[in-house]
Amino acid sequence: MSDIVEKVQGGERLSFEDGVYLMNSHDLLTIGALADSVREKWNGNHVYFIQNTHLNYTNVCYLDCKLCAFGVKPGDSTSYSLSLQELERKFIEMKGKGYTELHIVGGVNPRLPFTYYEDMIALARHHNPDIHIQAFTAVEIDYLARVARISVEETIERLRKAGLGSILGGGAEIFDPEIRRIISGHKTESDRWFYIHRLTHDLDMKSNASILYGHIEKPEHVVDHFIRLRELQDETNGFNAFFGFAFQPDNTQLAKEFNIERDSTGWYDLKVLAVARLMLDNFPHIRAFWMLIGKKLAQVSLQFGVDDLDGTVMEEQIVHAAGNQSSQMVPKQWFIEMIKETGKIPAERDTLYNILQTY
Repeated sequence: MSDIVEKVQGGERLSFEDGVYLMNSHDLLTIGALADSVREKWNGNHVYFIQNTHLNYTNVCYLDCKLCAFGVKPGDSTSYSLSLQELERKFIEMKGKGYTELHIVGGVNPRLPFTYYEDMIALARHHNPDIHIQAFTAVEIDYLARVARISVEETIERLRKAGLGSILGGGAEIFDPEIRRIISGHKTESDRWFYIHRLTHDLDMKSNASILYGHIEKPEHVVDHFIRLRELQDETNGFNAFFGFAFQPDNTQLAKEFNIERDSTGWYDLKVLAVARLMLDNFPHIRAFWMLIGKKLAQVSLQFGVDDLDGTVMEEQIVHAAGNQSSQMVPKQWFIEMIKETGKIPAERDTLYNILQTY
């Protein structure tokens, strides 16, 4: 550990072996202190949050990912795909509520034509012209292109013309091909995920990156994941933030097959976030998704390398389908008070991390 401390303090990049050592170490407080020092170099005493709302436009999905409890087949009694009229009503209801970001993600539904997505983005932009639309994972982009029989570049360009501002970081799961095959089936392969994000960055659009942890992965898989993200960031500098998704086992095939009976522990949540801060030395922001790890642990994570707590979040359905019992929304004042309690400065941001106001 002393060698790693020396490297971090000297601004030297950590190796794969360093990352594996950290993931296996029980010295969480030292790891957290190191990650906190890196956080401070990047962001000073600011902790960011955003006023945003989520839209899950369809739960129909043909991918059959064992990790997911959200997607269902078209004939399922719980399946839905919002019509453009229903979407427009939602966009109208968003007006004047202070949201600066609309986060759109859904299942892979081949029955929806490409014009549906263009019209959805255009309607959102029409009724909320000042909102940043951050929509679709690389997996969704991949299948939109395949179904429409157009290139990924044309897919992104047409969506951007309709009003898309940036794409999401989901669908990364775990990049190791063996683990990915088990948990994600025939979901977009890792190389394709990277290709889509690289192309997005080349088109001068930003994106985020993520990991899904707390299932059957090993430390080596997590560190490999970080290093691959770090390499693309070296190349494009197109990622704004990294965040972790803690696997939610309830109602998932993966939990049944591998007898996963509990959520990720708080210890492991903090470990992943802190090691991410240390390994991803070229990422400006590390984000904790409070809805997954809980409000209290999210607050603790601010001492473990995290500088962003995501947003107010309205109408999220994906993690709740897997048994998550967190509230659907928290008010802006909750972020302000909770961040101040840790001795840090609450900074309300937009999607691209422009500070709108500090408190």
